[in-house]
Amino acid sequence: MKPYRFASFLALAVAILAFADAASDWKAGLLAWRTHREQRLSAPDGWLTLVGLEWLKPGPNTVGSAPDNRIRLSAAAPAHLGVIEVNGSDVRLAPPQGGFPSGVQLDGAPAQAAKLADDEAHNPSKLTAGTLTILLLHRGDRYALRIKDSQASTRLSFHGLHWYDPDPRYRVEATWIPFVPVKKIPVPSIIGVTDEMPTPGVAEFTLDGKTQQLEPVLEKPDAKQLFFILRDATSRSTSYGAARFLYTDFPDHGLDQPGHLVLDFNRLQNPPCAYTAYATCPLPPEQNRLAVALPVGEAKYSH
Repeated sequence: MKPYRFASFLALAVAILAFADAASDWKAGLLAWRTHREQRLSAPDGWLTLVGLEWLKPGPNTVGSAPDNRIRLSAAAPAHLGVIEVNGSDVRLAPPQGGFPSGVQLDGAPAQAAKLADDEAHNPSKLTAGTLTILLLHRGDRYALRIKDSQASTRLSFHGLHWYDPDPRYRVEATWIPFVPVKKIPVPSIIGVTDEMPTPGVAEFTLDGKTQQLEPVLEKPDAKQLFFILRDATSRSTSYGAARFLYTDFPDHGLDQPGHLVLDFNRLQNPPCAYTAYATCPLPPEQNRLAVALPVGEAKYSH
């Protein structure tokens, strides 16, 4: 073999090996992400532990397992756990008649009367009793109690998620087109509440020869990732019908400058509403309802 042909062959072999290594690393990373997702979902405080979503009324809301409570808990809970008092945006925990039962804790300490912080706060309040955990949600102009049970049947009977086969064709580089200033878009939810959420730009990419666009939102002011809420053609059949979620890193030049980012649709995940009737998931805005199919990521969940 002539020297220049050998050099070309060697360069090609090196390139093929490098590509194979990159593909192997990508798949290993994807499978590790899947494992971590299943572990978090089925953790003692994961989405599979949800057993209740109870809307609070203005004034006192008695909570416990006894029949005379406005909000009934499972038999494992104290007969009278406490009273949640709602006065506008002021939500407080008060003791039941006779005081808080032994074992009821607020933020890791014996429960006492206190103002409760909802899930929009930096440190939301956490009320616990035995295997139950109760959190305060703020949705629109209403408040609700999210109730979790680490021994919920949905968690104990969990046998894993369902996934499409990994496909590197659905890992695409998108062009980032920033919105300056950041605009807000209406994001509906499965409970009928629509929130205005900030979207810093649009991700434009090509799939199956067609140009597509998706607008992400920022979940919180200090968010470190973009949050895409979307549907695609598989939503009518093999993936969860309402939506799927995708989280990505920020674009390479930041949110306010044109740039690029990677959308790996192999990491599409179902929203909590795919597993429980007690979640309050956002739904895709109109511009994120794609006609193209994305047969990758998490498929429809079945027990």
